[in-house]
Amino acid sequence: MMRAARAAVLSAGLMACAGTAVVAQDVSPGQGAVLRLLDKITGQSQDVAVPVGGATEIGPYRVALHACRYPTGNPAGDAFAYVVIGPEGGDALFQGWMIGSSPALNALDHPRYDVWVIRCKTS
Repeated sequence: MMRAARAAVLSAGLMACAGTAVVAQDVSPGQGAVLRLLDKITGQSQDVAVPVGGATEIGPYRVALHACRYPTGNPAGDAFAYVVIGPEGGDALFQGWMIGSSPALNALDHPRYDVWVIRCKTS
């Protein structure tokens, strides 16, 4: 009985979501991004401007910015940055898109360091 009720609730939720329209957002490429770096042990944080194709360091790791995009006509809006984080010449600890308004959606999973995108740079 409990399994049937749970399945009915799940099914109703999925059907409700199926009717929701997803609208693509027009984006423009940024020249770089402002990234916030945090050392959870020392509590030290810093905002660093990184150009597209450039990199910075946090501890022993290299943080490389491959792309930054923002809503067209709203550079102060949300930022979407493609970042690769890992040791120089080693396997990546993180590789993917980070979203400024939802940093926990796709985050670096590291016990000491945190990195998230703040905004794209347009010049």
